[in-house]
Amino acid sequence: MAITLKKLKDQVIVITGASSGIGLVTARMAAAKGAKVVLAARNEEAIIQLAAELRGKGYPATWVTADVGKEEDVKRVAETAIRTFGRFDTWVNNAGVSIFGKSTEVSIDDMKRMFDTVYWGVVYGSRVAAQHFIERGVPGALINVGSVFGDRGVVLQSTYSSAKYAVHGWTENLRMELEKDKAPVSVTLVHPGRIDTPYNEHAHSYLDKQPAHRGMIYPPESVARAILYAAEHPKRDMFVGSQARLGAMFGNAAPRLTDILFESLMFRGQQSKERPSIPQEKSALYNPGYGLHERGSQEGHVRKGSLYVEANRHPVITTLALAGLATLVFAFAKNKCDRDTTTTVRLPLETIDHDAPQ
Repeated sequence: MAITLKKLKDQVIVITGASSGIGLVTARMAAAKGAKVVLAARNEEAIIQLAAELRGKGYPATWVTADVGKEEDVKRVAETAIRTFGRFDTWVNNAGVSIFGKSTEVSIDDMKRMFDTVYWGVVYGSRVAAQHFIERGVPGALINVGSVFGDRGVVLQSTYSSAKYAVHGWTENLRMELEKDKAPVSVTLVHPGRIDTPYNEHAHSYLDKQPAHRGMIYPPESVARAILYAAEHPKRDMFVGSQARLGAMFGNAAPRLTDILFESLMFRGQQSKERPSIPQEKSALYNPGYGLHERGSQEGHVRKGSLYVEANRHPVITTLALAGLATLVFAFAKNKCDRDTTTTVRLPLETIDHDAPQ
């Protein structure tokens, strides 16, 4: 069943985790493109301010205080969207929080709490969104934000990685079932790499040093562009950064080598060099994190964008560029081959037998 999605300017978009990071950037970007936005987060003060900010610019917006780990809260988000705008056309399951600590040290209660947000929040949102689209009989987009660590495990974030693995599995199964039933739902899984957001500041840490991204980092705008592209164009997967794509491929192709690399690099690659870890009672695991911050305090190199996302957003231009590059490579190789085959071989004079018959 071919699914055609509305243009952003004609859409109502629900975004969970809208008070900071990826959700905040996506909300602002969607509103600027003409979409009506429904903002959901635990931080009531932040989303009220965000809604006021967007309305002040003439953008339609409403807000809902919600903990996505509670099914009744997620249903209330949908009810608010329908009551305010009459419907919703895209649902973005973005809310999340991480735990940093060794697998054997993180408490079971903390693990369960994190799964409530990262996994069960996606399940609740997916079911509500799919039901709405099916009942309306109008195509809609369900976009689940996964992670590079849902494609490949990583040290010190075993709970988060496991929950994202579950999100990836849930999304794939749901997509197949909806497609089999010819339901009017486009299901997209977004695979972000390491993104410059307050993710580490909100995390629940068992470490002595503050969780921090070191190495290559992508801006949250790249994830927002991937999300909003999928809101208009049915896509199975959107990888944010070659880091995310290569991480998944390399982990599958050479799992043992990946283990060794991660063991040697990722313990220090996910911690600050000097800053002490934020106390657990200030994390966003059990309480709302601070809001209205798009970026975090990283110690790596933040790229300006993701070429991989742009290639997906502009497939025709990308195809033409690759075709042009292939043509140039072929022409260069052919020209070199022609020169090699036409080169005259000259023998040194002393090798010529001048007494030989002419």
